[in-house]
Amino acid sequence: MSEHFDRAPGAERSRVKPSSPGPKDQESGRIPEAGGAAGEADPKSSLFSQREPLRQPRTSPPLGESSPSGDVRRASKPTHLTHNSNNTPVLKTQVSEPPVVNSSLSVNAPEFYPASYNTYTDTAYEDGSDEFYLQSEPTLKEFVQDFLDHLNESPGSFEAEIDHFTLMLNGWVTTDETLHELVELIYQQSTSIPNFSYTGARLCNYMSQNLTISPPSGNFRQLLLKRCQKEYEQRDQAVRGDEATRKSFHSYVLFLGELYLNLEVKGSKGQTMRAEILLIGLCDLLTALFSNPLDGNLICAVKLLKLTGSVLEDTWKEKGKSDMDELVNRIENVIIDASCSRDVKQMLLRLVELRCSNWGRVHAAAACSDATPENDPNYFMNEPTFYTADGTPFTAADPEYSEKYQEILDREDFITDLYEENGTDTFVDDEDEMDPEIEEAFEKFCLESEKKRKP
Repeated sequence: MSEHFDRAPGAERSRVKPSSPGPKDQESGRIPEAGGAAGEADPKSSLFSQREPLRQPRTSPPLGESSPSGDVRRASKPTHLTHNSNNTPVLKTQVSEPPVVNSSLSVNAPEFYPASYNTYTDTAYEDGSDEFYLQSEPTLKEFVQDFLDHLNESPGSFEAEIDHFTLMLNGWVTTDETLHELVELIYQQSTSIPNFSYTGARLCNYMSQNLTISPPSGNFRQLLLKRCQKEYEQRDQAVRGDEATRKSFHSYVLFLGELYLNLEVKGSKGQTMRAEILLIGLCDLLTALFSNPLDGNLICAVKLLKLTGSVLEDTWKEKGKSDMDELVNRIENVIIDASCSRDVKQMLLRLVELRCSNWGRVHAAAACSDATPENDPNYFMNEPTFYTADGTPFTAADPEYSEKYQEILDREDFITDLYEENGTDTFVDDEDEMDPEIEEAFEKFCLESEKKRKP
């Protein structure tokens, strides 16, 4: 018995760390005991080899099995302890099978796009054969419309880009159908956008002179005039139509006015002149507008006369016609009898005054030697502006100009006398000369600076 007490406490009590369980142990759910691979314990140390039961490992609960509907269920069999023959509890775990998840997703499924996403496919790239091809050329309508929109946004680029545009059209417009399409595109742009009427008229004039195609049905200018004639023949119905119809007709009238001013045709003797047919058409359009004196019609007539009144009157006077006088009489009757608004009547009155002042034009100025304030309205235009002592501006056109100008001269003479000596020398501000007091202070400063420098 003494052999058991000749050792230090705790001797031969070995706590060998168990090795990692093998696959067979994992399948049986048992953890092998320390002390040998055969599992046989030493009889001498069997008393001390009994150990306390191991605590349950802190592991996550076993993964549950997946139901066909995708719900995850926990394992139904919990982990429990067993006891060996030596009454030593052994941990026995329930090993769960790896989860099996059923999914309807497929690697071959098409790409998902949100409902608000617009897919874009560019036909100018691959066609499936790993080869690239050039994008198809735009149609005539797309090409012309893009250029018209560009001119609407940048009318100042007309001169710089019209030559290239015409060159492209000469290679494109080669049939009667394409020429009709070109005329219609320009006409619609010029009459649907009010601010484009002037640019559209310039474009029509350039096209009529530089397009080389001239089919039997007519050249560009002839087709354009035929297109305008369709609207001209419906003038009586248009001035009495609804608001949308009248608004469209007013845009057509203003475009025709711009076309009359800008479209150039050659006369019988080769001289450049305006289209006579447009002159007749404008006179009839004005008559139709004044015959139905609604506010919109009258405003359109005022705009047209402000635009073309001077040219129309000069042309009629050359032919010995008094059409402008008849129009003015009609305007005066409208002012008296028509039930138009007060603002429109004021516009008509100012139009009559404008015509009385020769449409705002000024005759050629008289010669310099003969120019007087009476015969030359620009006599005082370039005269300088003077200011009195209290800051009041005046010019040579002022009735008191002589008196005010003499006051300025007297004031300048008084100031000059203060700085002149003997009335001959002009005053000079000698900036290099110092005042005696300043000069004395400067010399004193220099002396003190020299004393400080000496040791």
